[in-house]
Amino acid sequence: MMRIIDTFSLIEPLFDNGIFNIEKWELYIDSIYDRSASIFKNDLIDCLKNGDHTYEKDVLPILNAVFDNPQLETLHSSFRRVTDGLNKKILDRFGRDLNVDIVLYMGLCNAAGWVTAINGRDVILLGIEKILELNWCDDSSMYGLVYHELGHIYHKQYGMLNQRSDNNARNFVWQLFTEGIAMYFEQALVNDFNYYHQNKNGWLEWCDDHYEQISADFHSDLPTMTKSNQRYFGDWVSYCGKGDVGYYLGAKFVRQLRDRYSIEQLINMNIDDIYQEYLIFTESK
Repeated sequence: MMRIIDTFSLIEPLFDNGIFNIEKWELYIDSIYDRSASIFKNDLIDCLKNGDHTYEKDVLPILNAVFDNPQLETLHSSFRRVTDGLNKKILDRFGRDLNVDIVLYMGLCNAAGWVTAINGRDVILLGIEKILELNWCDDSSMYGLVYHELGHIYHKQYGMLNQRSDNNARNFVWQLFTEGIAMYFEQALVNDFNYYHQNKNGWLEWCDDHYEQISADFHSDLPTMTKSNQRYFGDWVSYCGKGDVGYYLGAKFVRQLRDRYSIEQLINMNIDDIYQEYLIFTESK
């Protein structure tokens, strides 16, 4: 069963005269999930360990900026629209329920969208403070935060998402594939297979114009690709000045696979078979 947990009405009391109160926050977060505050605090501590950032200088200002933020209602409205009737939409499109909580909450700058498990249950956490900081308040951004992560959860709950290989190239091809599955899920729910939530400032047109180059460069990078030098997954990395091009390429890969396989067959394929399918895909360019 899917649960939508909207804590918007509980946000304002977390501030004393506009200043974030972490003691009140702990009571608030534990009211959502019993004894869960340590999950968020430990994640923050890990982020601050290297000493480059501090809570007072880098985190607290972002938290304080939530109070009376003029975009807060826009964010909340987008969340309500994107999640309204969502369970039925998934059932109509894929014929299956997802056991997941989608939580709009105030975090400690953990992430705008964070998929984890709490008390043994899959959870999508949408951090209000980070969504505001990144200005991801519109419907399109919310589709990317919610629908895309639901695609990963669908793959996990009804397929074989968590796979690893001793071969690093295969692992990056698997990432390409799993992001492509999540993009397919996102596009299917939006009912537009040309939809990409990343499409701002001509991003999609540029990717379409450079499709063969993106595919060839990804393939040539594979033998030496690492987490630190990859340039395809994430808006914080750059491929020819563009972010997230791996999501575009992954969507193209899965769309080609859909010519021969159902989505249910795809999410149950193993990493080695997907690598062989990738070689067919890249050789067809």
